[in-house]
Amino acid sequence: MTYNTKKRFGQNFLVDQFVLNKIIAIIDPRPEDFIVEIGPGMGAMTSIISNHVNKLNVIEIDTDLVNYLKDNLAKNIIIHNIDVLKFDFNLFLGNKIKLIGNLPYNISTPLLFHLAQYNNIKEMYFVLQKEVVDRICASHSTKEYGKLTVMMQYKFKCVKLLSIDAESFNPKPKVQSALLKITPLENIVYQDINEKILYNIVNTAFNKRRKTIANSLKCLFNTEELQQHNIDSNQRAENLTVTQYLSLAKYLFNKSHNLIKL
Repeated sequence: MTYNTKKRFGQNFLVDQFVLNKIIAIIDPRPEDFIVEIGPGMGAMTSIISNHVNKLNVIEIDTDLVNYLKDNLAKNIIIHNIDVLKFDFNLFLGNKIKLIGNLPYNISTPLLFHLAQYNNIKEMYFVLQKEVVDRICASHSTKEYGKLTVMMQYKFKCVKLLSIDAESFNPKPKVQSALLKITPLENIVYQDINEKILYNIVNTAFNKRRKTIANSLKCLFNTEELQQHNIDSNQRAENLTVTQYLSLAKYLFNKSHNLIKL
């Protein structure tokens, strides 16, 4: 089959067999694994993994690719022809999902936020734009540290595993890529966190990241309240740790809850 990639789907197929084999060795698929692949493309990784598992679910938005996959892949593959941003992973409740995929760059951030709401995901292995991976895995007080860092790291352990050159893809993208492993934290500190409040704090702080935290968050906290959380009001958004943002979110939730009671 001759297939022309479609820009609207952000398609850059991973075709380097050496890199594919390295990724599959890292993923280490087992027969009992419940694996879901996002964006299988023409099935370069899919066809190999299907030989290691009893059943493989794949999510593909492109109907042309779905028809190709149906004709060319093994019978133990279940294809879901849908936009992954609209897919409900609670359909797989009762299973601990191992999610894999070479994610389109144009939806990677909204997709990560979409996946973060599910509790039945065991681990995720994604090929992403290297810049995005660096932001997700960043330490505080670095230029890469931002909203995405905090909103991922408060729930997940995020580790960059492998750098991937642009030459490993067809068509060749203009950016470098990397393999990211995302694992839900076992010490579930985030269960006490109101995510909307946390996002509001983080979004407000980083939207004015060049201002001091006292200025960027003055609509939410006064200087004394920041000091109560051992936060120097002259620091900027990137200087606060994930733990400090969580502490502020808990405080603001309790404060608003008490005001409602009154």
